[in-house]
Amino acid sequence: MAVQRAQADVFRPYGRKELAALLRRSSLTEQYRREAQAVAEVLPFRTNSYVVDHLIDWSAVPDDPMFRLTFPQPDMLPLDDRLRVAGLLDASASRALLGEAVRGIRSRLNPHPAGQLERNVPTAGRQGQSGEQGERGIPGIQHKYRETVLFFPRRGQTCHAYCTYCFRWAQFVGDTDLKFAGDVEPLVRYLREHTEVTDVLVTGGDPLVMSAGLLARCVEPLLDGGLEHVSTIRLGTKSLSYWPHRFLTDPDSEELLALFRRIVAAGRHLVVMAHYSHPRELSTDVALEAVRRVRETGATVRVQAPVIRGVNDEAGLWAELWSSAVRLGMVPYYMFVERDTGPQDYFAVPLVRAWEIFRDSAAQVSGLGRTARGPVMSADEGKVCVDGVLNLGDDEVFVLRYLQARRPSWVGRPFLARFDPRATWFSQLAPVSGVPDSSPWARLPGGLTPQGAGAGR
Repeated sequence: MAVQRAQADVFRPYGRKELAALLRRSSLTEQYRREAQAVAEVLPFRTNSYVVDHLIDWSAVPDDPMFRLTFPQPDMLPLDDRLRVAGLLDASASRALLGEAVRGIRSRLNPHPAGQLERNVPTAGRQGQSGEQGERGIPGIQHKYRETVLFFPRRGQTCHAYCTYCFRWAQFVGDTDLKFAGDVEPLVRYLREHTEVTDVLVTGGDPLVMSAGLLARCVEPLLDGGLEHVSTIRLGTKSLSYWPHRFLTDPDSEELLALFRRIVAAGRHLVVMAHYSHPRELSTDVALEAVRRVRETGATVRVQAPVIRGVNDEAGLWAELWSSAVRLGMVPYYMFVERDTGPQDYFAVPLVRAWEIFRDSAAQVSGLGRTARGPVMSADEGKVCVDGVLNLGDDEVFVLRYLQARRPSWVGRPFLARFDPRATWFSQLAPVSGVPDSSPWARLPGGLTPQGAGAGR
């Protein structure tokens, strides 16, 4: 039975045009608001009435974590860049002149990290992944790991609200050269030829911005005969956090939940990959009820997010988040490291600090909460986990391990990197001198350092 809708349950999005009015809710300085508006010209901004009215503590702005998570912050761009854009706005410059400046800034922000276009996009008519000259990539599909294919449905390339740290920011800025999306028919053909694939991750953007009918057109073909090897369907979404009404009072919420039940009834493992960046996202009654209704369909909910400076870079917050997840029947999954794209310099924490946060938060939860893995870098060659810091003679070293890799033989094999207290990404690390030539370092394309793999900027 559908939950009766109230006026507050009707989705109301806010974008760049509403930013100035929203920022006036607080006592922010005129300079802050001016520079935040400049940042919003370069990086995407979108939020909604639920986030604004129920998740942000406006009395604590600009330090409120949910505000930092969803609203542009001046320091997300270098000072010269934001002042240049602010000056063009002040001068009422033409959209052409402003657009030229904005595109130049975006091009320096590594819009598609970790080989997303160069190495992850498969090509039609051949086994394996892209990379050969003259071949045409299949739109909307990425196949980085043997068992898992990512699908970017054309109608799912936005979100109910954008995270300021999002590594897929380039999908949302309106530049067709940066968009990545496709249709389900090429996906089905590809899967029929690739029986090694067991998991399909429907991602974006956020596939749950689509109507239940549109989502069904993307997902139900995966339930047909001939694709029995696809045993798991994942939906990457922030909707449980930013618009829980999607599962409660949206006009098609019951239809959406019915689709979930059909997927489960077809014998597929349905996993909602939920992005929770802060325990406050589980603080409202509607958020808790949304989780309950999703789980009632037979779907599993897994919890993941990056560790973000100024948002969740405290062990107690992660312990609270994971404990709440377990209590609600969800599975803590990943603590990621902020990717080397967009405003990484603003949000990233040093790898050693990320490891300390993970270690200290895991020590505060039960074994069920320790299903979380991290801190993890989604680098070019795979997901690299920082397992700790050790003394090796007179030196300190990072102990690393691939949780997933382009080459399955690398998975689970520990290797070492020289300790660097300032490093925030894999490309800033280097092998340890004198260690036998038996680690993945030695087999990275281009030499002994991860830079050769194209992992960094």
